[in-house]
Amino acid sequence: MRITRVESIVLLGRYHLVRVHTDEGVTGVGEVSPMNAAVTHTLVEKALAPIVVGEDPANIERLWHAMYHKPYKLGPMGAQLNAIAGIDIALWDIAGKVAGKPVHDLLGGKFREAPEVYASSMQRGMTPAEEAARAVSFAEQGYRAYKIHSATPWMYDDGFDQTLDTVREMRAAVGQDFDILVDVNNSYYPHTAIKIARRLEDYGVWHFEEPLAAHDYDGYAALAAAVDIPIAAGEQEYTRWQFRDLILRAQVDILQPDVIKCGGITEFVKIAALAQTFNKPITVHNTQPTIGTLAHLHLWMSTPNCVYPQEYNIEPHPLRDEWPIWTEPVLVENGRMRASGKPGLGVELDDDVVRRLAEREG
Repeated sequence: MRITRVESIVLLGRYHLVRVHTDEGVTGVGEVSPMNAAVTHTLVEKALAPIVVGEDPANIERLWHAMYHKPYKLGPMGAQLNAIAGIDIALWDIAGKVAGKPVHDLLGGKFREAPEVYASSMQRGMTPAEEAARAVSFAEQGYRAYKIHSATPWMYDDGFDQTLDTVREMRAAVGQDFDILVDVNNSYYPHTAIKIARRLEDYGVWHFEEPLAAHDYDGYAALAAAVDIPIAAGEQEYTRWQFRDLILRAQVDILQPDVIKCGGITEFVKIAALAQTFNKPITVHNTQPTIGTLAHLHLWMSTPNCVYPQEYNIEPHPLRDEWPIWTEPVLVENGRMRASGKPGLGVELDDDVVRRLAEREG
């Protein structure tokens, strides 16, 4: 079998899918983090596709190695890894289809049958009372945890911040047997993060995400040493080497790789093994509730240290809710997800919908 074409697909001017075609008619689909689809689309078409076309799609490790090293002067920690992820996930989808097995079987089989997810609220304009009421509504749907985004990203202590007010309202509304997670997107200086973390501990917050600048590994180490609340980070790390530093230098408690950012399934598996070596759990960063979530689902099922509820975006998403891009969607039921059991990732794209959305600019 040989790869004949790498199809880079941008939907609604923003969302980036990749489909890998072979000479035996087997195709695989992947997704790229939608940070800047114009950039990653160019990377896939101009930098990566020429490397893999003509190759055997079964040689996933060798192809990953080539995609990482041959264009290295583009700067591999960022958009290049995002673009690699789209192709890599598609290669795993092909591998599963060829083997007649779901991807999680290729990754070691089921460690857990139906991974739990938490409701991830991406809105920043809700009042504390509105956010609390929304959390209650998701608890009623079977979710057992909910995350807020409650401060201006990268504000360095100088911006909008209703973290403590929102957490206070939520705890009163949901009670003690419901986990609250807080993501402030790199908002604080270290001394402020320590003060906020101690207040969040009083409310029983489970997970405090990216309180500091992503590059401030020493600050993270000081924060983790000063407080008991689990500190989470990793959505802005892309490789096993960066996660090595996040573990050894930053000493965070929970690691957050994102499969459509960190180079795909091939690199995620290495990051997960590294995390397990250092006894660190993984709670992924996961904002795309379509192909990215499917790839994560197979990893959650097969990775022992994906032990806590994993992130699931509850905001309206056009590719899931308005124009579903898959013929048989895999969705959350009672706060859990189950793979279909079909070969590969377990879904096929709806070609008519994909074609129409690719023609629209958003």
